[in-house]
Order: sequence, then structure tokens, then C-alpha cells
Amino acid sequence: MPSRRTTLERERRRTEHRNPASRNLDRLSSTAILRLMNWEDRKVAVLVGREIPAISRAVDAIVRAIRKGGRLIYVGAGTSGRLAVLDAAECPPTFGVSPQVVQAFIAGGRKAVTGAVEGAEDSAADGARDLRATKLTARDVVVGIAASGTTPYVLGAMNYARKRGATMVAVTSNRRSPMAKLARIVIAPGVGPEVVTGSTRLKAGTSQKLVLNMLSTASMVRLGHVYEN
Repeated sequence: MPSRRTTLERERRRTEHRNPASRNLDRLSSTAILRLMNWEDRKVAVLVGREIPAISRAVDAIVRAIRKGGRLIYVGAGTSGRLAVLDAAECPPTFGVSPQVVQAFIAGGRKAVTGAVEGAEDSAADGARDLRATKLTARDVVVGIAASGTTPYVLGAMNYARKRGATMVAVTSNRRSPMAKLARIVIAPGVGPEVVTGSTRLKAGTSQKLVLNMLSTASMVRLGHVYEN
């Protein structure tokens, strides 16, 4: 019988399990591969929809924070970090807000936006250092993003945020992960194993993009940065 620790680790790494539906992926035709991917992707929006109560609480927290002079700060690594950078970058031109209002930090810095920076996600100290440089306060909301919920860079940032009294939100595919335990609000669409084993830029990444769209857009609408639609 597996130990409790082994069971928890399996739960945390659920997005890295093999997907039974794609075991023969390398033998399929182009059309069959695309149909399989499309079928798996259809599940994502439904799973994100189940997280709307948690997403709503996060939006309310972000609105309160920004009204009091706080900021929305995303932290991620790899695909998660790139999606965070994209969402933050789109807020000034879309909503007319200062780039300081919504910020994003990615493990490895700017170089990691367009290419892999080996080992960057493994440094918890770097995550804490990057948030320290922002002069983080209790008025801010920090959103940690990681499919596994175990990325050291993100955990380091969130641990620092907790010490500073910031409101913490976790966007992850693993509800029982260390990251989820640190957060006040947990948004965890359980998208399950990917078509390509461990490639969390697929369903997990899609779920993160949907969630970030919702967080920033709903917050900016609530803050009065949209007239009608």
C-alpha cells in the first residue's frame, strides 16, 4: 500500500501522468491527433467554470486592493510565467492603467519570456528576491501560477508574500499542492493528464490563460475601466 507521502506526491504531479486516450499518439494521423487534442481541450472551459466562485473571490480581493493603492502581481515560471507576462502587458493598452498596477514576474527574468533559462524555476530565493524588489506590502495581491503547484520559484515568492501580509491566490492544477496550502484563495481546474505527457503548456496552460483573462478583465471592469462593453 503506498504511503500517504507517496499518495500526496502523485496528487501533486497529476498533470504529469500519462493520458490513456493518447497512448498511441505517435501512430495517429494528423487529423486524429487534432481531433484528440480538440476533445481534450473541450474539457478545460467546463473545469474552469467550476472554479468561478473562487475566481470571483479573487476578483473581489484584487478590486479592493487596487482601490486602496495596491497592485496585482503575478508570479510564474515557464509557460505559466509567460502567460502571466502576456496578461500583465495587455492591461495598459486595453484598460488604460499604469504598468505598475498589474505586474508579472517570471523565473529567469526577461530572457525566459522568449527562451528557456535552465534551473531558473528551481530557486525559491530568486522568487523572494524578485518580490522584495517591488517593495511588496499588505495592500497587494500576489497570484502564484504553476500547474504542479510545487515550483520552488513561485513558492519562494509566495512565502515572502505571506510574510509581508499580501493576499495570496494560487492558480494551479493540483489542489493539494504546497502552493495551494499557502494561498488564501485557490483556483484549481483539475485538467488532468496532457495529450503529451508532462507538457503542461497544453490543457494546464489553456486553463491558466482563461483564469488570468477572467481575473484581470473582471477586475478592470469592476474598477470602471470599461464603458458598457
